[in-house]
Amino acid sequence: MFTGLIECTVQLLQREPLGAAGSGAVLRLSVPQLGPGQVPWEPVLGESIAISGCCLTLARLGPGGELEFELSRETLEVTWLDDLREGQRVNLERSVRLADRMGGHMVSGHVDAVGQVVEIRDSGDQGRDFVFEVPAGFERYLVPKGSVTIDGISLTVVKPEGRRFQVAVIPETLQRTSLGSAAVGDRVHLEADLIGKWVERLLAYRSE
Repeated sequence: MFTGLIECTVQLLQREPLGAAGSGAVLRLSVPQLGPGQVPWEPVLGESIAISGCCLTLARLGPGGELEFELSRETLEVTWLDDLREGQRVNLERSVRLADRMGGHMVSGHVDAVGQVVEIRDSGDQGRDFVFEVPAGFERYLVPKGSVTIDGISLTVVKPEGRRFQVAVIPETLQRTSLGSAAVGDRVHLEADLIGKWVERLLAYRSE
Protein backbone atom coordinates (compact mmCIF):
# COMPACT_ATOMS: atom_id res chain seq x y z
CA MET A 1 0.00 0.00 0.00
CA PHE A 2 1.21 3.52 -0.88
CA THR A 3 -0.02 7.08 -0.42
CA GLY A 4 0.91 8.72 -3.73
CA LEU A 5 3.43 11.07 -2.10
CA ILE A 6 6.63 10.69 -4.12
CA GLU A 7 9.85 10.50 -2.10
CA CYS A 8 12.34 11.04 -4.92
CA THR A 9 13.06 10.29 -8.56
CA VAL A 10 15.61 7.72 -9.72
CA GLN A 11 17.26 7.19 -13.09
CA LEU A 12 17.21 4.12 -15.33
CA LEU A 13 20.83 3.00 -15.56
CA GLN A 14 20.43 -0.20 -17.52
CA ARG A 15 17.80 -2.42 -19.08
CA GLU A 16 18.35 -6.08 -19.93
CA PRO A 17 16.10 -8.88 -21.23
CA LEU A 18 14.70 -11.33 -18.70
CA GLY A 19 14.58 -15.02 -19.56
CA ALA A 20 15.80 -16.95 -22.57
CA ALA A 21 13.08 -15.55 -24.80
CA GLY A 22 13.55 -12.03 -23.49
CA SER A 23 9.85 -11.79 -22.72
CA GLY A 24 10.43 -9.70 -19.61
CA ALA A 25 13.03 -7.17 -18.54
CA VAL A 26 15.43 -6.35 -15.73
CA LEU A 27 15.61 -2.68 -14.76
CA ARG A 28 18.57 -1.27 -12.88
CA LEU A 29 17.83 2.06 -11.22
CA SER A 30 20.15 4.57 -9.56
CA VAL A 31 20.57 4.83 -5.79
CA PRO A 32 17.68 6.83 -4.27
CA GLN A 33 18.73 10.20 -2.86
CA LEU A 34 16.21 11.05 -0.17
CA GLY A 35 15.85 14.67 0.88
CA PRO A 36 16.29 16.34 4.30
CA GLY A 37 13.84 15.15 6.93
CA GLN A 38 13.07 11.88 5.18
CA VAL A 39 13.49 8.63 7.09
CA PRO A 40 16.80 6.90 6.24
CA TRP A 41 16.31 3.75 4.23
CA GLU A 42 18.17 0.49 3.89
CA PRO A 43 16.50 -1.39 1.00
CA VAL A 44 15.46 -4.96 1.76
CA LEU A 45 15.31 -7.61 -0.94
CA GLY A 46 11.72 -8.63 -1.63
CA GLU A 47 10.13 -5.40 -0.45
CA SER A 48 7.52 -3.62 -2.57
CA ILE A 49 8.41 -0.28 -4.11
CA ALA A 50 6.22 1.86 -6.38
CA ILE A 51 8.08 2.96 -9.51
CA SER A 52 6.01 5.64 -11.26
CA GLY A 53 2.94 4.11 -9.68
CA CYS A 54 3.73 0.50 -10.56
CA CYS A 55 4.30 -1.78 -7.55
CA LEU A 56 7.48 -3.80 -8.13
CA THR A 57 9.49 -6.23 -6.00
CA LEU A 58 13.11 -5.39 -5.25
CA ALA A 59 15.02 -8.36 -6.68
CA ARG A 60 18.67 -7.37 -6.20
CA LEU A 61 20.96 -4.59 -5.05
CA GLY A 62 23.89 -3.49 -7.21
CA PRO A 63 27.41 -3.08 -5.80
CA GLY A 64 26.79 0.60 -5.16
CA GLY A 65 23.27 0.17 -3.82
CA GLU A 66 21.50 0.39 -7.17
CA LEU A 67 18.00 -1.09 -7.28
CA GLU A 68 17.20 -3.97 -9.62
CA PHE A 69 13.71 -5.13 -10.53
CA GLU A 70 12.49 -8.02 -12.68
CA LEU A 71 9.45 -7.21 -14.83
CA SER A 72 7.24 -9.87 -16.37
CA ARG A 73 5.83 -9.66 -19.88
CA GLU A 74 2.42 -8.91 -18.38
CA THR A 75 3.79 -5.90 -16.48
CA LEU A 76 5.38 -4.56 -19.65
CA GLU A 77 2.14 -5.02 -21.57
CA VAL A 78 -0.08 -3.09 -19.15
CA THR A 79 2.34 -0.24 -18.33
CA TRP A 80 4.57 2.16 -20.27
CA LEU A 81 7.72 0.74 -18.64
CA ASP A 82 8.49 -1.10 -21.89
CA ASP A 83 9.19 2.35 -23.38
CA LEU A 84 11.53 3.41 -20.57
CA ARG A 85 14.83 4.76 -21.90
CA GLU A 86 18.23 4.76 -20.20
CA GLY A 87 18.72 8.08 -18.43
CA GLN A 88 14.99 8.63 -17.97
CA ARG A 89 13.84 9.43 -14.43
CA VAL A 90 10.94 7.73 -12.69
CA ASN A 91 9.09 8.38 -9.43
CA LEU A 92 9.82 6.29 -6.35
CA GLU A 93 7.75 5.67 -3.23
CA ARG A 94 8.32 3.07 -0.53
CA SER A 95 5.33 1.20 0.88
CA VAL A 96 3.52 2.93 3.70
CA ARG A 97 4.00 1.91 7.33
CA LEU A 98 1.06 1.65 9.71
CA ALA A 99 2.50 4.49 11.80
CA ASP A 100 2.84 6.88 8.81
CA ARG A 101 0.55 9.81 8.10
CA MET A 102 -1.78 9.22 5.15
CA GLY A 103 -0.82 12.42 3.33
CA GLY A 104 -2.18 11.47 -0.08
CA HIS A 105 -4.77 8.71 -0.57
CA MET A 106 -4.80 4.90 -0.58
CA VAL A 107 -2.76 3.68 -3.55
CA SER A 108 -2.21 0.00 -4.38
CA GLY A 109 0.47 0.41 -7.02
CA HIS A 110 -1.58 -1.70 -9.46
CA VAL A 111 -1.88 0.16 -12.75
CA ASP A 112 -5.47 0.27 -14.05
CA ALA A 113 -4.75 1.88 -17.40
CA VAL A 114 -2.32 4.00 -19.38
CA GLY A 115 -3.31 7.55 -20.30
CA GLN A 116 -1.63 10.43 -22.07
CA VAL A 117 -0.64 14.05 -21.49
CA VAL A 118 -2.57 16.13 -24.01
CA GLU A 119 -1.96 19.68 -22.77
CA ILE A 120 0.36 21.54 -20.39
CA ARG A 121 -0.23 25.18 -19.44
CA ASP A 122 1.64 27.63 -17.21
CA SER A 123 -0.66 28.41 -14.29
CA GLY A 124 0.99 31.78 -13.62
CA ASP A 125 2.16 30.88 -10.10
CA GLN A 126 5.18 28.80 -11.16
CA GLY A 127 2.96 25.74 -11.28
CA ARG A 128 1.40 24.05 -14.29
CA ASP A 129 -2.03 22.85 -15.31
CA PHE A 130 -2.02 19.43 -16.98
CA VAL A 131 -4.77 17.91 -19.09
CA PHE A 132 -4.78 14.11 -19.36
CA GLU A 133 -6.79 11.80 -21.59
CA VAL A 134 -7.80 8.36 -20.35
CA PRO A 135 -8.85 5.24 -22.27
CA ALA A 136 -12.54 4.47 -22.70
CA GLY A 137 -14.12 3.18 -19.49
CA PHE A 138 -11.73 4.85 -17.07
CA GLU A 139 -13.65 8.14 -17.19
CA ARG A 140 -16.27 6.73 -14.79
CA TYR A 141 -13.69 7.07 -12.01
CA LEU A 142 -13.09 10.78 -12.67
CA VAL A 143 -14.97 12.52 -9.88
CA PRO A 144 -14.63 16.33 -9.44
CA LYS A 145 -12.27 16.94 -6.48
CA GLY A 146 -11.74 13.18 -6.23
CA SER A 147 -8.37 11.46 -6.12
CA VAL A 148 -6.45 9.89 -8.99
CA THR A 149 -2.92 8.53 -9.23
CA ILE A 150 -0.76 9.68 -12.15
CA ASP A 151 2.58 7.84 -12.41
CA GLY A 152 2.31 7.14 -8.69
CA ILE A 153 1.50 10.76 -7.75
CA SER A 154 -1.62 11.45 -5.70
CA LEU A 155 -3.49 14.26 -7.49
CA THR A 156 -6.92 15.90 -7.36
CA VAL A 157 -9.23 15.70 -10.37
CA VAL A 158 -10.33 19.09 -11.73
CA LYS A 159 -12.93 19.67 -14.48
CA PRO A 160 -13.47 16.15 -15.79
CA GLU A 161 -15.08 16.27 -19.24
CA GLY A 162 -15.60 12.96 -20.96
CA ARG A 163 -12.29 11.15 -21.20
CA ARG A 164 -10.24 14.22 -20.29
CA PHE A 165 -9.55 15.88 -16.98
CA GLN A 166 -7.31 18.58 -15.58
CA VAL A 167 -5.01 18.70 -12.57
CA ALA A 168 -3.20 21.66 -11.05
CA VAL A 169 0.41 20.83 -10.13
CA ILE A 170 2.24 23.06 -7.65
CA PRO A 171 5.96 23.96 -8.02
CA GLU A 172 6.98 21.58 -5.21
CA THR A 173 5.44 18.61 -7.03
CA LEU A 174 7.06 19.64 -10.31
CA GLN A 175 10.44 19.74 -8.61
CA ARG A 176 10.11 16.43 -6.75
CA THR A 177 8.50 14.27 -9.44
CA SER A 178 8.78 13.33 -13.10
CA LEU A 179 5.97 15.74 -13.99
CA GLY A 180 8.58 18.52 -13.97
CA SER A 181 9.99 17.15 -17.23
CA ALA A 182 6.75 15.79 -18.71
CA ALA A 183 5.79 16.73 -22.27
CA VAL A 184 2.64 16.56 -24.37
CA GLY A 185 2.27 13.05 -25.76
CA ASP A 186 3.90 11.30 -22.79
CA ARG A 187 2.15 8.14 -21.58
CA VAL A 188 1.28 7.93 -17.88
CA HIS A 189 0.16 5.22 -15.47
CA LEU A 190 -3.36 5.65 -14.12
CA GLU A 191 -4.76 4.18 -10.93
CA ALA A 192 -8.33 4.93 -9.93
CA ASP A 193 -9.34 5.63 -6.35
CA LEU A 194 -9.54 2.32 -4.46
CA ILE A 195 -12.72 3.25 -2.59
CA GLY A 196 -14.50 4.03 -5.84
CA LYS A 197 -13.52 0.64 -7.29
CA TRP A 198 -14.67 -1.17 -4.15
CA VAL A 199 -18.04 0.61 -4.17
CA GLU A 200 -18.49 -0.15 -7.87
CA ARG A 201 -17.79 -3.84 -7.33
CA LEU A 202 -20.11 -4.13 -4.33
CA LEU A 203 -22.96 -2.36 -6.15
CA ALA A 204 -22.52 -4.72 -9.10
CA TYR A 205 -22.96 -7.71 -6.77
CA ARG A 206 -25.97 -6.08 -5.13
CA SER A 207 -27.69 -5.47 -8.46
CA GLU A 208 -27.15 -9.13 -9.40
